Amino acid sequence: MSVNNPVPGVGGEHYVPFEERTGESSVVFFTRDLSEEGLKKIYDRVGQVLAGRVAVKLHTGEMYGPNIIPRLWVKELLKDRLPEATIVETNTYYKGTRYTTEDHIKTLKVNGWTFCPVDITDSEGVAELPVNGGKWFDVAHVGKTLPDYDSLLVLTHFKGHTRGGFGGSNKNIGIGCADGRIGKKEVHTIKGSDNMWSIGNEEFMERMTEVTKAVLDKFGKQICYINVMRNMSVNCDCDGVEAEPVVTPDVGILASLDILAVDAACVDLVYALPGGGGKDLIERMESRHAMRQQSYMKELGMGNDRYVLVDIDNDDKEITAAEAVKDVKPEWVPDRFNVFWGRNRH
Repeated sequence: MSVNNPVPGVGGEHYVPFEERTGESSVVFFTRDLSEEGLKKIYDRVGQVLAGRVAVKLHTGEMYGPNIIPRLWVKELLKDRLPEATIVETNTYYKGTRYTTEDHIKTLKVNGWTFCPVDITDSEGVAELPVNGGKWFDVAHVGKTLPDYDSLLVLTHFKGHTRGGFGGSNKNIGIGCADGRIGKKEVHTIKGSDNMWSIGNEEFMERMTEVTKAVLDKFGKQICYINVMRNMSVNCDCDGVEAEPVVTPDVGILASLDILAVDAACVDLVYALPGGGGKDLIERMESRHAMRQQSYMKELGMGNDRYVLVDIDNDDKEITAAEAVKDVKPEWVPDRFNVFWGRNRH
């Protein structure tokens, strides 16, 4: 039941180091192999929970968006591991190249998402999912066809975000599964306000997280998370070609069955980057009070912010965040998918 006159939490601007956290731990897998083979290798550590009709939630990007997960990686993953899966998306709240279903379909074609079915889940309306334990919502509004699926692979491009500070698995679900007209408005806009972006900081994090909680409860144990730490602009993929240039170095791919653990591990890796490599993204996260995403997920019982980081490149050795990134140079170096304008259509 939502709370009358709810008050946002506090402290989202403060990063809590790993050693100061308490509670149980979850397993997070890590590889430095940023390639289609690396993606398949890490998927194999978590994908066993998927069954039945499988949805794959990823950000397919604004038209010509430069920073999204390379299309080839996703194509190879689905071909070899999930040949019957469907990519699921929703229309946007802002007026861009994915605002209407018609324009969204055009953008999907331009960006190359033509190798498997793509379900714009809110193209014909919305569905309501109960929010258990929330203070802002009783129900979350998501795309109408999302509940038709049995399992969900949350395939996330980890990056910065203008409102959320960072966009991890939580943002990919909490904004990405909310429908474009009702659900996203409820997260972003104070009722009756003329400013569509009138909600920010801790309240925004909490509203977004409550939508995620509703989706997690729907899929139960048949959901897993993969975060790709590559091309991490401080802006979301929603900004398309207008996103701030990437300066944060690429790190690797993480996967878990625990949404909080995988997002927390990504944040820790950014903070652990040597030579000040993470400073721009850290500033974005702290200035938006982004760490409230993690503390609120923990309050709602959505996972653990402590984890065991398993290095699948080195015989499953357990490592720290600092050990994972110790050899990462502080400057971003474009890979072979960053050689022409658009950059996502390889």
